[in-house]
Formats: sequence, structure tokens, C-alpha cells
Amino acid sequence: MNPFDQRVLTQMKNLYLRARSVVDGVMVGIHPSQAKGFSSEFEGHREYAPGDEVQHVDWKAYGKFDRYFIKEYQETTHLRAHILLDMSGSMGYASDGWSKFDYGATLAASLSYLLLKQQDAVGLILFSRKIERNIAPKATPGHLFAILKELEGRKPGGETSGGEVLQELAGSLKRRGLIILISDLLDDPEKVLRGLKQMRSRGSDVLVFHLLDREELEFPFEQPAVFQDLEEDLRLPNDPQVIRSAYLQTLRSLMEAYQKTCASYLIDYNLFPTSYGLDKALTRYLTWRKSFKPR
Repeated sequence: MNPFDQRVLTQMKNLYLRARSVVDGVMVGIHPSQAKGFSSEFEGHREYAPGDEVQHVDWKAYGKFDRYFIKEYQETTHLRAHILLDMSGSMGYASDGWSKFDYGATLAASLSYLLLKQQDAVGLILFSRKIERNIAPKATPGHLFAILKELEGRKPGGETSGGEVLQELAGSLKRRGLIILISDLLDDPEKVLRGLKQMRSRGSDVLVFHLLDREELEFPFEQPAVFQDLEEDLRLPNDPQVIRSAYLQTLRSLMEAYQKTCASYLIDYNLFPTSYGLDKALTRYLTWRKSFKPR
């Protein structure tokens, strides 16, 4: 069973199980140095107790004392992350039953699980036209369930003003850290990029996961149809074969604008069709995390 297959993940109604399945599946396939925490310092020993992991047994101490001792580490947090998830109406688009919001919420849950597993602090910000919920970053294991509770109770809807939200957050976040934006970016690109640039100018690192459905990327429609705006009460009858070329050119220009501007400001931009396995998104984060150096 492929733990990253959306058909498998959609069968898991429990978001915790979904996130754990994705993270554990990624951890199995990567080098241990990529997965470990980045802030552990050796502190001392204690005697082994049932349930302790064998990998933490000090075998040299066992050879000397003929007793099992566990190595203990003092863990400090070097990374403080905010995950920003777009929950506007357009995120509800789904060509195959797996919406952009489903993908984004599972990605946010998986990243939260992974960050906490690495003893990093993580928070969650849900937004549409405004900030709907802001959970401050914490590094405690129980914090994951506060995040999952918010994600499980949400559905996409309404208009988006991502650019204004990003600019508001850039001015309100007092401590620099990591900003992870998960969105379809179907907004005014100038305003979105202005907000991202403000976050970078204040010292935060920024990762962008640009989510789009396969149909949005390929526009495979052939027959005349009525196209409905998921954020506004707007319906437009049109012939796909007439508008396909202009639509695809507009989309390419939008993606190129994000990619080019993000690169110039050292913002890590990643386009992710929702048909991609979530392991690719987590591996992208881990690649960034491996190069992270505390400020």
C-alpha cells in the first residue's frame, strides 16, 4: 500500500492517522541525518525502563556495568514555523474527489507532525479574506492535536485576500522564523508577492507550496459549458476550445511571475499539482531544513 496515494489517504478520515502515515512513509525512505532533530545536546543517563527505544541504549555503559542505561538529551528549539493555509472557496476545487484544500490540510498536518517530531515549534494560520484562526507556535507534543482539531473542522469557502493577509502578518509577527504558505495563489499576484517580500525583509525564511488541480493546469475541457466562480456568485458560459490558449497563457504568466520574483528574493517557491504524492512536498521541506542555520 502506497502511503502517499491520495486514494489511500482519502479513506483515512482521521487526520492524525493520515499525517502519521505520510511522515512515517517519508522517514523510511530517507537518510537518518535528514530526519533527526537539529538541536540535541547530550545531558546524561538514566536507567532503562520498559518502552524505551533500543536505539538510545548506551552499549558502552552496558559493557561496563552490565546494566542498561538510556542516553538523555537536552532539546532546544531553533526553528519557529508558521503554516499559513488558504481556505478560500477556490481551494475547494476537486476534479477527482481530492480538493486542493484536502491536499493542503493534509500537507499542513503532515508538516506539523514532522516539525514537532524534530522538536521544532509550529503554529497554524487559516485565512481567506482575513485571518480566520491563528494558533501560536509551540514545540510541545500535545500541540499537534490543537492544530489537527482546527484543520478537521474546516471547509473552504468565501473570497480570498491573501495579499492583504500576508502584509498584515508581516507587520505583526515579532519574531523571525519560517513561514510556510500553502495556497492556490489565485489572487492578485502583486499583492501576494508584496506580502511575501515584506516577510523576507523582516528576516523570516519563506516556503511557498503553490497548489493547483490537474484540470486547472491542463484545461482538458472540450464541450461548451458554464464555468462557475467558487468564490463569487458568477457563472460564465463559454467554449473551452475558444478560450483554452488564452487561459493557459495567463496561467503560465502567473506561475512565471511567482517563480521569478520569489527566486529574486530567496523565497522557496514550489508548484505542486494535487496529483503529486505528499512525500514530494515533505522531501522538499526536509531538503530546505537540512540547510537551515539558526540565526
